[in-house]
Amino acid sequence: MNKGEAMDAARGLFGERFSINSAVRESHAHGEANPAWSAPDAVVFPETTEEVSKLLTLCHVGHIPVTAFGAGTSLEGHVTPVAGGITVDLTRMNRILGVNAADLDARIEAGVTRRQLNLFLRDHGLFFPVDPGSDCTIGGMCATRASGTNTVRYGTIRENVLGLRVVLADGTIVDTGGRVRKSATGYDLTHLMIGSEGTLGIITEIQLRLHGIPELIGSAVCSFVELRGAIETVIGVMQAGIPVARIEFADSAQMAASIAYSKLEGFIPQPTLLFEFHGTEGSVAEQMMMAKEVAMEHGAADFFFATEAEARSKLWRARHDAYWAARATCPGFGALTTDTIVPISCLAEAIEQAHAAVQRSGLRATIVGHVGDGNFHVLILFPDTVQGAQRAWALDREIVTQALELGGAVSGEHGVGIGKREFLLREHGADALKMMRTIKSALDPRGIMNPGKVFLD
Repeated sequence: MNKGEAMDAARGLFGERFSINSAVRESHAHGEANPAWSAPDAVVFPETTEEVSKLLTLCHVGHIPVTAFGAGTSLEGHVTPVAGGITVDLTRMNRILGVNAADLDARIEAGVTRRQLNLFLRDHGLFFPVDPGSDCTIGGMCATRASGTNTVRYGTIRENVLGLRVVLADGTIVDTGGRVRKSATGYDLTHLMIGSEGTLGIITEIQLRLHGIPELIGSAVCSFVELRGAIETVIGVMQAGIPVARIEFADSAQMAASIAYSKLEGFIPQPTLLFEFHGTEGSVAEQMMMAKEVAMEHGAADFFFATEAEARSKLWRARHDAYWAARATCPGFGALTTDTIVPISCLAEAIEQAHAAVQRSGLRATIVGHVGDGNFHVLILFPDTVQGAQRAWALDREIVTQALELGGAVSGEHGVGIGKREFLLREHGADALKMMRTIKSALDPRGIMNPGKVFLD
C-alpha cells in the first residue's frame, strides 16, 4: 500500500471526520507562539483508541507522517506538521472515564482539558494541580512534560501520572504503569512517553494522581525596589522549607503591562512576587507570616494577604494573562517566549544576565517565572519582520546559553519541539543523544511520528 492508497483508506475509515478543508488544515498548521507554519495534508478526528490504532497502522504501512494535536497551545512548534501528512486531532477524545476518590486517582482520555477535569472533580472534593496557565489538553501536557504555577508543591505532570495508554507508530496499543503509587518492575515506560512530544507514540488515555482540595487557600503579593531582593526572597523561602504551593515572579515591565491589561488596582510596576499557600486556616496563616518575614528581610516594599476567592482569582487570572498583557504593549509585534531553568542558587544571576541581554539587544521584553523551581520566561517582543525575528532568536539563544553555563537546562516546561533542537547535544551530550535516537528508531523505524521535532536531522 502506497501513501495515496493509505490516505484513501483513512478517508474511508473516518468519513466526515477526515478533512482536507483548507481552513481546517490551516488551523492545525501551527501552535501558539512558534512562527513555524506548515499545513498537514489532512486532519483526522478519532473518537477512540482503537480508531487511533487503525489510523496509525495505515500511516505506518503508507509511510505517512503523523502529528498529534490537542488544544494547539504549545509554544515550541510541537504541533507544526513540518513534513505534511496527517494531523490527529484528539479533542473529541474528551471523556472522563472514572474517578476513584478513595485512591485519589482518575482515568481520562487525552483530549480532556485541565479546566474540564477540575470542574468535574470539584464535587468530589478533589483537584488536579498541574497548571501551565492555558487550558491545554492533558494529553498535550503529558507529551510536552508540562508543569506550571503549582509545581513547587505538587510537581510537574510527570509526578502526577500513574499510567498511560499509548498507540505506537505501527498501531500497537500499549498500557504502561497502573493505579499503584509505585512499582519496581520493568522499565519505566510511562515516564519514557512523558515528554516524548509525540515522537514515540500517541497518548490516548491517562491515569492521573489527584489531590484533595485544601481547606483554605491564601495568596500574597509583595513588590521590591530591586530585582535581586525578590529573587533572594524566593531562595530564602525555599531554604526555610515553607511549603508554598506557588511562587511566581514578574519583573517591572511585566507588572506595568499586567496592571494596564488586567486593570489591577493598588499595584505598582516593580519586581513582584505572588505566593499561594494551601492548608488549614492555622497552617496557611503560619506560612504567610514566615514568607512575609523572609520578604521583609530582603527589602520587600509591601506584603498583602488575600484569602477571598474573588481577590485570589483576579490575581491569578492576571498572572495567566501575562502573555497577552505583554503583547498588548506592542500591537502588531511578534512574540517569542524563552523557557530556561537554572538551579535556585543561580536564579538571581540568570535573570540579571537575561535583563542585560535584553538591554543589549535593543528589543522590548518582559520576564515572568515559576521561580520556586528556578524556571523563568523572557517574552521577547520584536518587529514582525524577518530581521526582527532573527534578532529575537539571537536573543533567545543568548539567554539559553547563559542558562546552560549556570548549570541549567534549555527548557523547564515548554519542551524541545523545533525551537530548542540545536541545544540538545550541548545539554545532554553525544552518548545520551545517541541513546535517545536509538529508542526513537526502535519504536518508530519509519520515522513517521512527528518528524522534525526534538532531533536535528
